[in-house]
Amino acid sequence: MSDERILIADDEDGLRWVLEKGFRGAGYQVTAVKDGAAALREAEAQPFDMILLDIRMPGIDGLTLLKQVRERRPDAQVVTMTAHGTMETAVQAMQDGAYDYLAKPFDLDEALLLAERALSARRLTQEVASLKAGLKEVWEFGALVGRHPTMQEVYKTIGRVAASDVSVLLRGESGTGKEVVARALHHYSRRAGRPFIGISAAAIPATLLESELFGHEKGAFTDAKERRLGKLELAHGGSVFFDEIGDMPPELQVKLLRALQERTFERVGGHELIRMEVRVLAATHRDLEAMMKEGRFREDLFYRLNVVTLSLPALRDRRGDIPLLADHFLAKYAAALGERIIAPEAMDRLVGYDWPGNVRELENVIQRAMVMATSGAILPEHLPIGPVSAAAAVGTDASLEEIIETKMQECVRGLRGHASANLHNLMVGLVEKPLLRAVMRETKGNQVRAAQLLGINRNTLRKKLKEHGIDPDAV
Repeated sequence: MSDERILIADDEDGLRWVLEKGFRGAGYQVTAVKDGAAALREAEAQPFDMILLDIRMPGIDGLTLLKQVRERRPDAQVVTMTAHGTMETAVQAMQDGAYDYLAKPFDLDEALLLAERALSARRLTQEVASLKAGLKEVWEFGALVGRHPTMQEVYKTIGRVAASDVSVLLRGESGTGKEVVARALHHYSRRAGRPFIGISAAAIPATLLESELFGHEKGAFTDAKERRLGKLELAHGGSVFFDEIGDMPPELQVKLLRALQERTFERVGGHELIRMEVRVLAATHRDLEAMMKEGRFREDLFYRLNVVTLSLPALRDRRGDIPLLADHFLAKYAAALGERIIAPEAMDRLVGYDWPGNVRELENVIQRAMVMATSGAILPEHLPIGPVSAAAAVGTDASLEEIIETKMQECVRGLRGHASANLHNLMVGLVEKPLLRAVMRETKGNQVRAAQLLGINRNTLRKKLKEHGIDPDAV
């Protein structure tokens, strides 16, 4: 059976019965009503993929109803029906947003064929919109760029837990990409396409946070002039992301815990129980364990949120990923700001900076530098960060691979103007020579032992020592 829903509105009982039976037989979910007021109520109450609307019905004028339906359900395909069809009426209906019209009398097969065309067009429109949204997601998730082992573990964890509904607590400094990971968890879950609602406990005053979370009824407090739905209600069926959960006031932590446990809550000033079906994601840069000892964060709420923990590394702890992230942001903003390249000296400065604002700060710096670098090349003077030492550029906590990669990048950037270069042999030689020296020192010149450590035979070792001009007795 199809999931596509059709609303039929016509005051002719016989035609309405035939259409309802015919569309149900074709596999559609059908709701049929006999006047405009009922059609409007149904359109407000539930989503429809297509609406078959008679132009002349008791009560609301058909063309007026068409406009109201289009306002409430802009994504639905509307087909008008009329026995009094004139060219003017048909043109007016199309101008007001109808997909097509049926002139009575018509065959059921004609209506079914038109419905198939209309719904196919709707699906195509949705696919285009989804593709555009998908491209946005690619740029958004691009902040999760990196080959550092810690980031590889982040990717693996997203893959393992995205499909489940377990709560995930994201930990890390501000700007490391916690919300990006939360959106990725939602995007790759069964809830993709449903709402992703974020709320920051740090950005909203404590006096307003309860209303933001649970909503409020009209008259609940002085400025409550109308009912307002809260974030938990708007996220129904999707995911809710509590950013900076550690900043939530203790009294509100109690109410949130109760809502998560009972999966129901009441709006502020209301008594109706609202059912809540959401996946919970939370993030913090604070030490929640220390806060629990101090009584500033509830232990039971912590364990409710902390089913799976995902820790994101600071950018300074994965400096080797900075060039990859910089290239990503250059590509992201190229359409708006023009293509840019980063000069080697500027890249050294980016790699050596400590990035207290992490990936978010790097993105802002790259964007600003692209604006300032009108010549097309981003130079050190275009960067709003200070110079760094060569040691800082590599990083004292960098792995051997990261140190080698950083130096390799310097060598490769230095060859940009060359048509060709014997780069492979050059790089192998640069790495091989210090390796041979280190092994010969460790073995105190014992070539048999050195060959064993290197995994090569003694003759090959002798040949390589000679190629690199290394005296085994002098190391």
